[in-house]
Amino acid sequence: MSISEPDIAQSLETGGAPVKLAEEEKVFVASQWQLMWWRFRKHKMAGVGGVVLIIFYTLAIFCEFFAPYDPLKFDPKLVFAPPQAIRFRDVEGNWRWPPFVYGVKQQIDPVSYRRTYIADTTKMYNVKLFAQGDPYKLWGIFSSNVHLLGTEGSAGPMYLIGTDRMGRDMLSRLIYGARISLSIGLVGVFLSLMVGILIGGFSGYYGGVFDIVAQRIIEFLRSVPTLPLWMALSAAVPPFWPPLQVYFGITVVLSLIGWTGMARVVRGRFLSLREEDFVMAARLAGSSEFRIVVRHMVPSFLSHIIASVTMAIPGMILGETALSFLGVGLRPPVISWGVMLQEGQNLATVALSPWLLIPGLAVIITVLCFNFLGDGIRDAADPYSR
Repeated sequence: MSISEPDIAQSLETGGAPVKLAEEEKVFVASQWQLMWWRFRKHKMAGVGGVVLIIFYTLAIFCEFFAPYDPLKFDPKLVFAPPQAIRFRDVEGNWRWPPFVYGVKQQIDPVSYRRTYIADTTKMYNVKLFAQGDPYKLWGIFSSNVHLLGTEGSAGPMYLIGTDRMGRDMLSRLIYGARISLSIGLVGVFLSLMVGILIGGFSGYYGGVFDIVAQRIIEFLRSVPTLPLWMALSAAVPPFWPPLQVYFGITVVLSLIGWTGMARVVRGRFLSLREEDFVMAARLAGSSEFRIVVRHMVPSFLSHIIASVTMAIPGMILGETALSFLGVGLRPPVISWGVMLQEGQNLATVALSPWLLIPGLAVIITVLCFNFLGDGIRDAADPYSR
């Protein structure tokens, strides 16, 4: 399509511009993916959610580098220590560079006999980027001791969001926990996606007895309360299993329940697509049933599958967090946000050390970002709608 001279003249007469016509022509010749991307960019909260999730997953992938300390390292002298602030000005009002943190001094309240902490202004530790600290192996392969943030020469403690009941750095454990909590959502959704597409696809494509049996199974699974069913299946995981096997066991448990929603979505789409002309053409061309389903029908609504996946991942993350919080999911020494929240079961501890609930805030932010991203992808999946 090209812009003709009469169109340009008419545009100028009405106060418009040829540029507007060029933009309209660009829309007419754009591909489906380009239209989806342009529509997605208009959803501001989806963009913000996507950026936050990229940051979270980057922290999870390189958690050894971003974490200031070894997550298992503990300091019995700083149990339930409050968060420390990075300062640019000392108590005398003088600006200092590089930034620093004050030392921490412990004292006992003479009335309540409760351990409290105050800043020790006589000790200042400079904070620097790419500081040397606890040794680690990135992904278990590359040895290093360089961390993104730390005190110069590891001279003093730097607990930016406090410590737990054993004196372990909460920030380091939060970053390490992101690797488990965020990856279990991706792995679990991938497994449930494969099962849901296969069962839902062939149920909608073939119908008949297979469809009836599959739908009755789905209805039975969806009628059972989710959390009790998760707890019952998680209790079947042997307690003597090593952490890695427990991780995959919990992932399989979550996937066994999560595939029903995807199967329903895929079945509904297949019921409407199996009589389409392109499916009939594939049959006449001699394509096998499996190829028709996988090669032709599934890609035709891939955008809807992507939107469904982004909405399903938060459910998997919440499932792992809930099971670990209740003590039937992942267990120490595995570090996940749910395991960290187990300490929040003690109300007195939370009242005195509210920073122990920060992993719950990380879960809330992650779930909200996935929901925003899913809304944006769902709108972009139908770029022609208003």
